[in-house]
Amino acid sequence: MSKHQKKVVPINYTNREFETIRNDLIELAERLYPDSFQDFSEASFASLMVDAVSYIGDQLSFYLDYNVNEAFLDTAYQYNNILRHGRVMGYKHTGRPSTFGKTSMFILVPASPTGLGPDKDYIPVLKKGTQFSTAAKIHFTLMENIDFSDPRHTVVVARVDDSTGAPTHYAIKAYGNVISGAFATEKINIGDYERFRRVRLQTGNVSEIISVFDESGNEYFQVSYLAQDMVYKEVANTNHKNDNVPSIIKPFLVSRKFVVEHERQNTFLQFGSGKAGQTDVVADPQSVAMDIFGKNYVTDTSFDPTRLSKNDSFGIVPSNTSLIVTLRTTNPINSNVAAGQLNEVTTALFQFKNQANLVTSKLNTVRRSLEVNNEVPIIGDVTNPTSAEVKQRIYDTFPTQNRAVTQSDYESIAYRMPGQFGSIKRCSVQRDPDSEKRNLNFYVISEDPFGSLIETNNTIKKNLKIWLNEFRMINDTIDILDPFILNFGIVFSIKTKSGVDKYGTLQQCVSALTEHYEEGFFIGESFSVSEIYAKLKSIEGVLDVLKVKVVNKTDTSYSGASIDIDKNTSPDGNMIVIPKNAIVEIKFPGTDIVGTAR
Repeated sequence: MSKHQKKVVPINYTNREFETIRNDLIELAERLYPDSFQDFSEASFASLMVDAVSYIGDQLSFYLDYNVNEAFLDTAYQYNNILRHGRVMGYKHTGRPSTFGKTSMFILVPASPTGLGPDKDYIPVLKKGTQFSTAAKIHFTLMENIDFSDPRHTVVVARVDDSTGAPTHYAIKAYGNVISGAFATEKINIGDYERFRRVRLQTGNVSEIISVFDESGNEYFQVSYLAQDMVYKEVANTNHKNDNVPSIIKPFLVSRKFVVEHERQNTFLQFGSGKAGQTDVVADPQSVAMDIFGKNYVTDTSFDPTRLSKNDSFGIVPSNTSLIVTLRTTNPINSNVAAGQLNEVTTALFQFKNQANLVTSKLNTVRRSLEVNNEVPIIGDVTNPTSAEVKQRIYDTFPTQNRAVTQSDYESIAYRMPGQFGSIKRCSVQRDPDSEKRNLNFYVISEDPFGSLIETNNTIKKNLKIWLNEFRMINDTIDILDPFILNFGIVFSIKTKSGVDKYGTLQQCVSALTEHYEEGFFIGESFSVSEIYAKLKSIEGVLDVLKVKVVNKTDTSYSGASIDIDKNTSPDGNMIVIPKNAIVEIKFPGTDIVGTAR
């Protein structure tokens, strides 16, 4: 063997920290260069070189570990990296959390010339976007138009003539939903054309993008993903006074669109790559369904009803213009408000029917008279989710699909319909047993302003059907129906303990049952008699529950529907089985729950 053959020196690749790398380098130098490097004391040059190389090796090992960990969702630490993993897996991170609540609003309206009621010409509509605030400058925005001429609003005499006693002004009280935050506007200058432009907003604490326009007046629409072509616009309902639905859903095809991407501190607008004049707004539907061209076979492609055009530009990207972005920001610290604290009007947006023909002084009096007050606290979670919570939400989002397949899918999507299109109190999806096809009976019920169940009006049903069409299976047919409302009453008898106030104990029992049934029932949910026994026995002062009887309430104040309670009661008497197309209601707990004490 040649004397000059290179020595094979074993290298330990597991040494990754400063100390282990340094020790390995010293051992290597002593073995290969014993005559050149002998002094490795702290003040020596050799020690300086070894320490420098060890430091670099330690840094490289750290950043290698860091980047590898950040490449996987399970081990990612940085908040924004977790959100990037989530976007790949279909998770949509929302902006700053908001709080919601209901407020009461009051205005003064001059009396009509006849003296009977307020002058209808001076009854305004308070527009959506009106802003209120607290003394601590926590801002809230009105989410809906409030028509004070609605006959359901409370009208009382507010001022009278001192000499005649005739009313001169009437006060009208209305309720409206508000959301935390205030509107802000940001102008963004856009340069030359750039594919997939990503714009960062300078405004912080963004909760929602309201609108985006360029200087030519073109509107850009927010979509869930850039391939989506269809959005649902809110159109004012001209018949809202009769059916109590302020808006109607209308599908709308768009070519100017963007996706909102929220990070921990920043918000971005992501655009596509199309140029104006070169992007098809709507493709030929036949080419969407039959993408054959010159082939003698058909490729099985998936069809997305929200993506009608199959161009690769993903929408028109703005260029050489300025974008006007209207957005809503929230208080980053706290947006919760105690009862009675939301009492300042910041910006009032009024609309009168024939403003040009009205007296200016009277109009100003109506405008200045607006007052607001939150009768109940406005509370909610105002903190962003932690990294661990975001990971869990991503895991929950990934296996789900943006479609309705199961019963719970349909019900969840129905509850997600935006409130401005009408709201439903309860819903239930049942397979139609009389249909040979895949027909679904979709039972929905609504709630009146007093909390009682009422049939859902046709406008809400139409909006719900359009809303469900985006998610339903193509071979599913849906009939939206009204369930029967079964008004029940409860009659019970108790025996009180010795020395206990019978009347007070009886009132406690009635109050406990009233609170127990406050949340109401679900459609098709059985009525538990055993729960009544258990609730009454839990009251201090009740020695025994002698009798509980459930009765139908069918007079003119109730729905009129009823069932045979005895036949629908289980053999053990603990449960009353309710049909799948019915819902139970204790409509008037004060009179429907009656008890006696011995």
